[in-house]
Amino acid sequence: MRSTQRGLLAVAATLALLVPTSAAYAGQPPGQGGGHGGHGGDRTLQRYAADTWESLEAMTDERTGLVADNIEGDLSGASGYTSPTNIGGYLWSTVVARDLHIISRTEARQRMARTLETLSEIERHEPSGMFYNWYSPADGSKLTTWPADGSVVHPFLSTVDNGWLATALRVVAEAEPRLADEADALYESMDFGWYHDLDARPEVGINRGGFWDEEPPGCSVPGNYGDDGPDVYYTCHWYDTTVSEARIATYLGIANGQIPAEGYFGTYRTMPDQGCDYAWQEQRPTGEWHEYLGVPVYEGVYDYRGSKLVPAWGGSMFEALMPDLFVPEADWGERSWAVNHPATVRAQIAHGLDEAGYGYWGFSPASDPFGEYREYGVEEIGISADGYASDVERTDVDRGYDGCREATNPSPAFGDGVVTPHAAFLALPYARTEAMSDLAGLERELGAYGPGGFYDAVAVGSGTVAERYLSLDQSMIMAAIGNELRDDMLKRYFVDRSFERAVRPLVEMLEFGSELG
Repeated sequence: MRSTQRGLLAVAATLALLVPTSAAYAGQPPGQGGGHGGHGGDRTLQRYAADTWESLEAMTDERTGLVADNIEGDLSGASGYTSPTNIGGYLWSTVVARDLHIISRTEARQRMARTLETLSEIERHEPSGMFYNWYSPADGSKLTTWPADGSVVHPFLSTVDNGWLATALRVVAEAEPRLADEADALYESMDFGWYHDLDARPEVGINRGGFWDEEPPGCSVPGNYGDDGPDVYYTCHWYDTTVSEARIATYLGIANGQIPAEGYFGTYRTMPDQGCDYAWQEQRPTGEWHEYLGVPVYEGVYDYRGSKLVPAWGGSMFEALMPDLFVPEADWGERSWAVNHPATVRAQIAHGLDEAGYGYWGFSPASDPFGEYREYGVEEIGISADGYASDVERTDVDRGYDGCREATNPSPAFGDGVVTPHAAFLALPYARTEAMSDLAGLERELGAYGPGGFYDAVAVGSGTVAERYLSLDQSMIMAAIGNELRDDMLKRYFVDRSFERAVRPLVEMLEFGSELG
């Protein structure tokens, strides 16, 4: 990747010199071996990938190359809207489909070229190079009214959504050299410094959730973190927790020299253990204070059924593991992600099989089997005390906060658990046998499988299936299978030498307090 390196901090550059570039990722083509877990189940994973690709193909407009957000279970009725994340997911899924020989190299190149051409033409925020959050798949127009009901859309530029599109552009540029110029041109025009608030905390900056280029109703903060152009209107919140899918934008901004290296240490593991000041969080954490590049960090963890882990905000799988599809966090972070990722997976399995007794596991935001869309997770490994529930009934677990908040529901009876197949796929590197068993049951016993692969979610108690496919969730499945069958292929495409030199030393510094019980 020939990304622009603008103003990378000297401290990061100095650290990079101390770390040799790993041939396992930077500059090396993906391997053609049997993946992390040997050959057991490889044919099944290949079948899953081929069927999942059918849904993504059905969602994609042939003229624009833009994938819809979702489609019905019979592969009809694709939605009239898409997002940068959806488009990015389609691009990396096309690479996976090619490398798994589901489609030909020629077809893959033609599909990606069509998408890149549309991306080069659609409206975006020119000073930052960022893309708006909602477009029409049919013609690429920016949406100002919602297709389903005509309600007003205030065009927004999301930090995390642009992060996933930029991720895909990096993958395409390395995976298909004939399209490298087009993919690089789009990537290099995207400046993640526009999202980074240097004054967010006394010690260090963190990213806002995004911005509008016109003042929206409700809360917003006028400002301009970029180099030029008029003020924009930022969200009133930041992405301030470490275990979040939004960390992909921080990685990209640091690698490009658009975000200071210290920004990697700006987010919270948990809220600090300071009396009752943070008693609103799920539990009282334990941990120690560390300092990285002059930034003080409370390395807090939560206890869950014998393990210690850094929680996500809502306790879902994709918050924890989606960035790990592209950034080799567990390989670089031996004292952090290498323990926290398997601890998260173990917690998800323990909740589904032991604590809640659903018989299945894997909890992440997805289609609601009884509605449209809902967040699902393991609440006790989420920071928010009213975080993502794992069942239809939205059962709240409250074990209190020692000395500050009395427990209101320490031993809950869980109801109709909602399992999301893409969450099990994300667990493949850390619990392949358990993931394959879980998925087999969802397909054979609960019928949560259709012409486009696994349906988006299933309420396992009632057997109610959300017979719908979401392009984001399907693209996570494609990425996870591609990595498993082709030796981390997407990480190899994504990570170049400059990225590794800028980011790896920061990841290696981390010392979470995570422990596998």
